[in-house]
Amino acid sequence: MKKIITTFLFVCITLSVYSQNHGKKEHIKALKIAHITEKLSLTEKEAQKFWPIYNAYDERMFELKFKKIRKLRREINDNIETIDDKKAQELINKLTEAENSLHNERKQLTSKLSKILPPKKILLLKIAEEEFNHKLFEQYKRRRHGFREKQ
Repeated sequence: MKKIITTFLFVCITLSVYSQNHGKKEHIKALKIAHITEKLSLTEKEAQKFWPIYNAYDERMFELKFKKIRKLRREINDNIETIDDKKAQELINKLTEAENSLHNERKQLTSKLSKILPPKKILLLKIAEEEFNHKLFEQYKRRRHGFREKQ
């Protein structure tokens, strides 16, 4: 009985820690979905086709921006004082390739969406994404500014 309780507590604590870290990303994703849904006014038929395409795109963009590009920028920042020209050129090439991949993903999204949505809704999506990112950034700045004032 003691083993079961200990195992249960361990699982609960592990899930709690995981959900705190993972929960922020999921919360932001839910807010983004709500914002886009409101701005696009998708029909049921459009939504059924739109969300699988958009979610796959969003996941690929996350991988590129936050894993590949952030890693490259961190490597550049950490080594900028000691880097030689050969390594600098290699990093420039990798960064350019990653940025091109971002652009290609956006083009592919537009191409796929043009088969299921009218052009105006595709433009509305781009506006909704920009608005959401702006709101998120503003909220981040307010929280950070408030944190500084408390210190």
